[in-house]
Amino acid sequence: MSNEEQVKLSEKVANLPTSSGVYIYKDSADSVLYVGKAKRLRNRVRSYFQESRSPDGRIKTMVSKIDDLEVFVTDSEAEALILENNLIKQYQPRYNIMYRDDKSYPYICITDDTKPRVYPTRTVVKDGSKYYGPYDSVGAMKRMLETIRKGFGLCTCAVSQKTIDKTRGVPKWHSCFDDYLENCSGDWDDEVYQATIKKVDRLLNGQTDQLLKELKEEMQIASDALAFEEAAQIRDSLEAVKRYSQKMKMVVSQKVDRDVFAIGKNEEIGEACGVLFKVREGKMIGKFHRFLKNIDGLGMGEMLQSFVEDYYTGQYTAAIPDEVYLSHEMTDVEPLEQYLHQEKGKIVPVHVPQIGEKKQLIKMAQSNAKLHLNERALEKEKAERDRIPHAVKELKEHLKLSRLPRRIECFDNSNLQGTDSVASMVCFVDARPRKSEYKRFNIKTVEGPDDFASMKEILTRRYSRVQKEGQQIPDLIVVDGGKGQLSSAVEALKEIDFYEECDIIGLAKRLEEVFLPGMSDPIMIPKKSSALKLLQQARDEAHRFAINFHRRKRSKRTVKTELLEIEGVGEKTAQKLLKEFGSVKKIKKAEMEELQVVAGKSIGEKVYNFFTK
Repeated sequence: MSNEEQVKLSEKVANLPTSSGVYIYKDSADSVLYVGKAKRLRNRVRSYFQESRSPDGRIKTMVSKIDDLEVFVTDSEAEALILENNLIKQYQPRYNIMYRDDKSYPYICITDDTKPRVYPTRTVVKDGSKYYGPYDSVGAMKRMLETIRKGFGLCTCAVSQKTIDKTRGVPKWHSCFDDYLENCSGDWDDEVYQATIKKVDRLLNGQTDQLLKELKEEMQIASDALAFEEAAQIRDSLEAVKRYSQKMKMVVSQKVDRDVFAIGKNEEIGEACGVLFKVREGKMIGKFHRFLKNIDGLGMGEMLQSFVEDYYTGQYTAAIPDEVYLSHEMTDVEPLEQYLHQEKGKIVPVHVPQIGEKKQLIKMAQSNAKLHLNERALEKEKAERDRIPHAVKELKEHLKLSRLPRRIECFDNSNLQGTDSVASMVCFVDARPRKSEYKRFNIKTVEGPDDFASMKEILTRRYSRVQKEGQQIPDLIVVDGGKGQLSSAVEALKEIDFYEECDIIGLAKRLEEVFLPGMSDPIMIPKKSSALKLLQQARDEAHRFAINFHRRKRSKRTVKTELLEIEGVGEKTAQKLLKEFGSVKKIKKAEMEELQVVAGKSIGEKVYNFFTK
C-alpha cells in the first residue's frame, strides 16, 4: 500500500460513526479479508491499526493486507449480529472462522402451506417453512417421524427435488407409501389438519408435558361425548407421545428449556469443535456439533462466541430456550443477549456455570467435543495414509516397477577391516521413515569383509522370517551397492522362493545409478527428481543406522577385551567402573584412589597398574 493509500484509509477510519454496525476489510484486489461487528464502529476498527495492540500474528498479517474498508450502520447490536453472519456466509472471508460440517444434517420440515407437509430433508430452503433439528443422527430423526405417524396419523413421506412445485417453492402433495394409502392425511378437514400440526410442532419443540396434558383433556372430552372412536385415536396419540417422552434422557431436575454450548480444541489438527445439547422440559431432546477451522491465535471464548452466534442467527436454530449455558466466557456477550431478548420477547440469561448439575452438563458437552475431535483426527490420519506421495508415484514410473513402492525396505552393511560385521534395514512407508520397524543384524556366517556374502545372509534371514511369521511384505527392496550386491540379494531371494514377491533394486553411490535385475545397464533417475531423493534418503538412513550399530558393537567389544583381561575384574565390576567413569578412556586417566572408591582397594590398584604399565 502506498503512503497516499495509507493516508486515505486512516482518514476513512477517523471519520467512521460511533454507532453499532458491521465492517468489512478488503485487500488491493477488492477481495473480502474479514467481516466483523462492533458496538462502536470507529473504536473497534481503529483498534486494529494501533501499535499498542497485542502482537497476534494472524491479525498482524491481515492488517498488512488491508487496502480498503466498508461499513454498514445498524440500529442495534442484534441487527449487526445478524448482518455479520449473513455477510460471512456470503463472502467466506479468509480471516473469519469457517465451519466444516462432517455431514449434511437431517431435519424435519413443516411446510408453510394450508395443509403443511411434514417430511425429512437435508436441505434448508428459506421459503417460510419451519425446520426442526438438526438431528445428530438419522436414527433420532426417524424415531421422531415414526412417533408423528403413529401418534397423529400424519403422512411423512420424503420429498425429492423432482416433487418441488417451482411456482410456490414448496413440495407437491403426492401419494403416500403402501401402509398409508387408505388413510392419507391429505384428505383431512383443514381445521383438524391445522390442530394436528400444532400438536406436532409442540412435540418437535420438546414440549411433551404440555402436549400430554392437552391430549388427556381431549380424550376425556371425547369419551364424555361418547365419541369412542375419536377417543381411541387420541389414546393412541397419547401412548405414542408417552413412549417417545420416556425414551428421552432426563438430564436436569428442573423442567426447563435450556441450550448448553461447549467448545473443545485439538492443537495437532488445528481445529475446534462446538457442541450443543438441546434440553427441553429437563430432557435431552437433541445434540448438535460443528467443526471450526481457521482458528489460529483465537481463544476458547472467541471460538465459542462464533459458534453460538452462528447457530442462533443461521439455519440451524429453532425455538429460543429460556436459558443458555456456556463452557467459556464470551469476549462480547451483549449482542447475543440483545438478539435472544428480541427473538424470545423476554430476557434469556447467558451464563458460565461453576457448580452443580449445570456444570456437569457442560462437562458432558466438552467430553462430546473431545470425542468428535479425536474421531476427526483419526479421519485426517487415515486420509493422510491413503494419500500417495508424489515421490512414490514418480519412483514407480521411473523404474517401471510392478506396483507402487509404498513400503520400502533398504539394507546396508558395515565393518572395519573385516571385524564386527553388521548390517541394517530401515523401513520407509509412504516416503516417511518408520523407525519402529528398523532392524539390526550381526553377520554370523561370513568371515572377513565380504559385502556380497553378508548381503546374501541378511536378506535370507530377513525374508525367511517374513515368510515364516506372515509379516508384511515390502513393495520394494533396496540394497546399497551395484550389480554385485544386487546379484547376491537376488540369489538369496530365489533360494528361499521369495524373489517374485516384490521388486528389488541396487543403488550405487558413486553416480547414483539404479540397477535392476536382468538389466546390464543402470537407470539414471534425474538428479532433481523427488524419486531419487527418496532413494538417497533411505540409503543414507540405512548407512547411518548400520554405522551407529557397528560403533556400539566395537565399543562393547573393546570394553570387554580390556577390562575383563584384568585379573580379578568380572563383568559386574567392569559395568560398575564404566557407569561411574563413562568410558575406558576415562578409566585409564583416573587416579588409583578414585578407582579404589568404586572397585575396592585391591581391584582398584590392579586396574590402575594395568593401564599404567
